[in-house]
Amino acid sequence: MLYSKLFSKSLKNVKKYDSLNATLLQKGGFIDQVMAGVYSYLPLGLRVLRKIEHIVRSEMDAIGGQEILMPVLHPKKNWEKTNRWDNMDILFKLKGAGDKDFALGPTHEEIVTPLAQKMVFSYKDLPVVVYQIQDKFRNEPRAKSGILRGREFIMKDMYSFHTSEKDMDVFYEQVERAYETIWQRLGIDKITLKTYASGGSFSKYSHEYQTLCDTGEDIIYICDKCNVAINKEIVSEHKACIQCGNKDLTEKKAIEAGNIFKLKTKFSDAFNFKFTDKDGKEKGVEMGCFGLGVTRVMGILAECFNDDKGLIWPESVSPYKVHLIGLNLEDEEIKQKTFDVYEKLQSAGVDVLFDDRENMSAGEKFADADLVGITWRAVSSKRTGDKIEVKKRRDAEGKLMPIQDLLKMVAD
Repeated sequence: MLYSKLFSKSLKNVKKYDSLNATLLQKGGFIDQVMAGVYSYLPLGLRVLRKIEHIVRSEMDAIGGQEILMPVLHPKKNWEKTNRWDNMDILFKLKGAGDKDFALGPTHEEIVTPLAQKMVFSYKDLPVVVYQIQDKFRNEPRAKSGILRGREFIMKDMYSFHTSEKDMDVFYEQVERAYETIWQRLGIDKITLKTYASGGSFSKYSHEYQTLCDTGEDIIYICDKCNVAINKEIVSEHKACIQCGNKDLTEKKAIEAGNIFKLKTKFSDAFNFKFTDKDGKEKGVEMGCFGLGVTRVMGILAECFNDDKGLIWPESVSPYKVHLIGLNLEDEEIKQKTFDVYEKLQSAGVDVLFDDRENMSAGEKFADADLVGITWRAVSSKRTGDKIEVKKRRDAEGKLMPIQDLLKMVAD
């Protein structure tokens, strides 16, 4: 991609928003705020989102999840069956033709349960797992923290259906391992902790995945022995680690990246969703729900990985792998050499953002590269001769190398 043709541009004068992620992402040309809690995702931002989605999707597929896509628009009657039409404050409600009532989906138990009911009749049809990556809507009274708490956002929500609690428990552990792999691939595994939280009306506990961050809204208490945590909301009844009993807990701020919990038969009962077991008896279907905020993860990465110059994306989700900067492009020989480098990288299958602007100073180009935060920076200029100066975004200094070495490095 040529920087001169990029739809979005970095912005020098962006007002300071209520969160670092909103400020950095808008300044870098990743998102644009439409109104509080609602954002457009520009080309750079969408590339990051798609890479996060790819990681999440591949790990959900690996444990047997089947991807579907459910509607955003929900009929009132489904929400009345679960007694949540009048009991969920964040539900967006609207009137349609014929004075019919609808809701915009903040979650999809009310849709996925009757959907599965059409497909599952016998124990032979279970277990089954479906998921989607889709827009969600929540009428937050005070949308804040940039893309961490929006009124419209993208979430992966997965639902599992089982013959028994025991079968549900086995799959629950598979999801835990899958989430741990996702955090590792995103580069946040060292700072993301499984956290015990209230299970609400479903079970004694649910589990959140909280990413440590000084700007986080949640307070968690960490057990240094087993590296799990407790959400402050339930800590009053637990003065020690739930898992190992350790009483030496450390208080930290964090941001919730995902959550998993057992629904038991709450929603299957609401829709009278049953299956026939081996003995021909009808039983209620056990369910599980597994959420992960895709846009929220993007915000978390922006909050956690940055410096005073801008963003520092983990390589797995960097919008491009290489940010190629051409200097002295008024010199036709240098210009040709730099475009040759660009074409070689593209031919090798490397995603490249090429700063081909001829009316910008070296300082301005370097500042934009630091702000955007792409993993590798490669500079071609008179000074570099027939070589390329290469550095990682986190490194202070670069080094000169032949183009073939650059190709090998980014391929590896």
